[in-house]
Amino acid sequence: MSDSEQAEDEREPADLRPTVGSIDRSIVMVGLMGAGKSSIGRRLATRLNLPFVDADTEIEAAAGCTIAEFFERHGEAEFRDGERRVIARLLEDEPKVLATGGGAFMDDETRAAIAHAGISVWLRADLDTLVRRTARRSDRPLLNIGDPAGTLESLMGTRHPVYAQADIVVESDDGPPDETVERVVDALAAFRDRTEALPTQ
Repeated sequence: MSDSEQAEDEREPADLRPTVGSIDRSIVMVGLMGAGKSSIGRRLATRLNLPFVDADTEIEAAAGCTIAEFFERHGEAEFRDGERRVIARLLEDEPKVLATGGGAFMDDETRAAIAHAGISVWLRADLDTLVRRTARRSDRPLLNIGDPAGTLESLMGTRHPVYAQADIVVESDDGPPDETVERVVDALAAFRDRTEALPTQ
């Protein structure tokens, strides 16, 4: 038997992989820019047979301009207000995998809305990984000025303690994306089991 055939035999059948049961709440991806919220979120949605929605894309559609243009024209405070309203609306709809912008979970109202109607998943990545991933794109308003690595390091210091309030924390490294997706699925299953085991009030 070849190595490839052996690997195929050892692969876990799809129907035996961990599942999270019936999803009755949206799964909300949070974390810094470059953590993989959209790329992992799309794969997770496919894995769980749920729709995928990117909050930033919805905000751009509502505003009629890009996030970078909105920041330049109206500033961060107005952007956060619009972001808050868009995410609240999306959480009212059917369960989905929802990718949010890096600053969304920092807003008290948005964080409370996610806690009420969703399951938050923090994709945590180290600084080198974030710098490498964000260098591929130029549409990150907070990174378009000054030293991107320094900005990301500062954001990690202020945002990570808040991200740590998420229901689930999963490492987002440079391994195959599907491996990260399976870690999220495992963590969701464990979260479901943990919450179901809690005594009712």
